[in-house]
Amino acid sequence: MNRTTVRVYARDPISEAGVSSALRPRPEVRVVSPDEETPPDVVLVIVDAVDEEALNTLRFVRRNGEAHVILIAAHLDDQDLVRAVECGVVGLVRRSDATTDRLLSAIASAAAGEGTVPPDLLGRLLDQVGRLQRTVLDPRGITFTGLASREIEVLRLVADGCDTAQIAARLSYSERTVKNVLHDVTTRLQLRNRSHAVAYAMREGLI
Repeated sequence: MNRTTVRVYARDPISEAGVSSALRPRPEVRVVSPDEETPPDVVLVIVDAVDEEALNTLRFVRRNGEAHVILIAAHLDDQDLVRAVECGVVGLVRRSDATTDRLLSAIASAAAGEGTVPPDLLGRLLDQVGRLQRTVLDPRGITFTGLASREIEVLRLVADGCDTAQIAARLSYSERTVKNVLHDVTTRLQLRNRSHAVAYAMREGLI
């Protein structure tokens, strides 16, 4: 079985040691130390708040490798989601939800190129975007463009938490088609990953 290599980073050594100890016995992953030369598949960054120091850490991690980054934070709100995604994060987990099984699920999703975001944050973002469209843009006759209808359909299902197979089944596409659609969107708009594409589409009022 191919094990996903994981590096854990935290401001305080107790959190870093605790998460590392919880993951080490699991056969799905291999926890690597910071001084190991081989880049990890996934990096877990543990913070209390998504402040400027945390964002700088995320930017540093992204600059120093192509690993998928999961942010574990004590507090997460709508703005935290957008800021983290802009720094290249593919998964977000609240510390209160960060059981070993939950982290393993997020790691597996990240390694497969899938995003992980607390559903309530996506729901509130969708509500905000809907209000913006209805109250600000519609009265002025403004519409958003930039994505084809099937691209919007795919991103909407990603925002709903569907994985590639579920999206393919709902839209009667092949999984390859879904992956190609997401690749085309991220490449054309110079976005980092599917989570960034969802955040972009939400901010632009496309979904």
